[in-house]
Amino acid sequence: MNLKGKRIGFGLTGSHCTYDAVFPEIERLVNAGAEVVPVVTFTVKNTTTRFGKGEDWIQRIEEVTGNKIIDSIVAAEPLGPRIPVDCMVIAPLTGASMSKFANALSDSPVLMAAKATLRNQKPVVLGISTNDALGLNGINLMRLMSTKNIYFIPYGQDDPVNKPNSMVARMPLLLDTVEAALEGKQLQPVLVERFKDEN
Repeated sequence: MNLKGKRIGFGLTGSHCTYDAVFPEIERLVNAGAEVVPVVTFTVKNTTTRFGKGEDWIQRIEEVTGNKIIDSIVAAEPLGPRIPVDCMVIAPLTGASMSKFANALSDSPVLMAAKATLRNQKPVVLGISTNDALGLNGINLMRLMSTKNIYFIPYGQDDPVNKPNSMVARMPLLLDTVEAALEGKQLQPVLVERFKDEN
């Protein structure tokens, strides 16, 4: 699948510790010829953590993509009817946003963009990063996995000894997952030994 000329929405939610793994994948999409449309949650924009300042992450994503961020629900809604994307990526996807998405809540720009994309029957690719994927959020994960036009970057336990319920996507598979999703296919295998990447 050639991504040249494809419009890829790219949503970031508040898993701040995952951004360093995600930004190289945004660059790969751009280098593959895609136009990347960045969308962020209010948390991404307004929060400062030990992983960096919100405004610095915003500046970086705008520099990488060459596009201004979409940071409001009103600005995200037109990605459905007027300025659609070919695929919407959310990476990282936190447990909170995953729970909302699985239950049809669109109270952030990223979730509105995803809803708008599904409305057009286009693929939504999710890269999870959550401490409770195998806990209370498991039901939401499975609901999304069984939903038409939703695809997952392969994921696995990132620290099965100390955080047995935590699962994180293998972000270097993001581009491959998008290519497969654009062909209506889920990249396999979905479940991987994610923690081995860190050793």
